[in-house]
Amino acid sequence: MNSGIPAIESATDTLLTVTMIVLGIFLFACLLRSVIGPRIADRIVAVNMMGTMIMVIIGILAIYLGEGYLVDICIIYAMLSFLAVVVICKVYMGVYREKQIKKEEEEKNE
Repeated sequence: MNSGIPAIESATDTLLTVTMIVLGIFLFACLLRSVIGPRIADRIVAVNMMGTMIMVIIGILAIYLGEGYLVDICIIYAMLSFLAVVVICKVYMGVYREKQIKKEEEEKNE
């Protein structure tokens, strides 16, 4: 952001800084939800939300620093975050199904 009107650059810098601080606070709140969360579904949603917010933070840094390669990193991070959430959901569903099968077997034995 080297060209333009100084007042607009100052306002943009302030807006980006405030946005980064707010996203940092929200990221911390999602971290707490992923650790404390009463159910596994809450934890999975919190981890997914954290990934989304990190992508937004990387995008804001790309604009703020004027570095185009950060956008590529953001896209790669989006793919990895998506795959991680899919794998976590598949593992959770497998564990849930095993519990259901064991529960049905116990009910048949009784």
